[in-house]
Amino acid sequence: MLKQRIITAVVLLAILLPALFWPSPWPFAAITLVLIAAAAWEFGRLNGCSEAAAVSLGVLCVALCAAAWGAGWLERPLPLLWIAAGGAWVLAGAVLLRGSVAGWPRIPRGVRLAGGLLALWLAWIAVAQARVAGINFLMSVLLLVWVADIAAYFAGRTFGLKFTRQKLAPSISPGKSWEGVWGGMLGVLVLAFAWVAADTHWRAEVPSLYTRLAGTGWWLVVLGAIFLAAMSVVGDLAESLVKRSAGAKDSSGLLPGHGGVLDRVDALLPTLPLAMMLATLSSR
Repeated sequence: MLKQRIITAVVLLAILLPALFWPSPWPFAAITLVLIAAAAWEFGRLNGCSEAAAVSLGVLCVALCAAAWGAGWLERPLPLLWIAAGGAWVLAGAVLLRGSVAGWPRIPRGVRLAGGLLALWLAWIAVAQARVAGINFLMSVLLLVWVADIAAYFAGRTFGLKFTRQKLAPSISPGKSWEGVWGGMLGVLVLAFAWVAADTHWRAEVPSLYTRLAGTGWWLVVLGAIFLAAMSVVGDLAESLVKRSAGAKDSSGLLPGHGGVLDRVDALLPTLPLAMMLATLSSR
């Protein structure tokens, strides 16, 4: 298993890193489009679609993303879209977590598929727009999710249930604790302040998300970082409840040793559009 994980990680990095640092943002947009299409296929399978229907969902996802690309959306400010996406994610996240695993099958399958397709479409537009904005901006968002996850893991292992009596969402993800969430938020706050200092020291040509927020006030850096860390947990839990409802451990076996694409991007699905929303609002 460890060998599989290492090989898969090396292959992914060999594909993604050259595209990420390519002078043009379009190779990265194209590769992430392939990944998001695979995620749409996985989502269809997790919701009881036939193989043909799941493939069709992936093709439809590509078509919607390509239409946004062709319309020039990747280079155009989209404040109304990001505000609407942010509000939708907050409301949908609250409804999904309240309904838990048992509530997911009660939602009509057409609504589930449309919602998942919309979430993947928005996430792809957001990641592509972030790459157009600049590598420093994009990496500041991606690393927020990874730092939140790593800090939450170690905080949960060290302090889990030492300050609270209940786990975060035992019916969805039994391993998660409130102490882990708080540790993740603390890790993200440290990351945000350190990134602003680094941007200032090295006079970054492209400001990170945190430097953009700091332009409005340090209070927005704190609130924004905590909010995004919390929503990354929501994304993780949302995918977990979908998998538990389907009786699946992983979203697929596309990434040997790592599960599926959805398993790797679940926390990014709400975080990317919400980061674009905060960046847009802070620049107005």
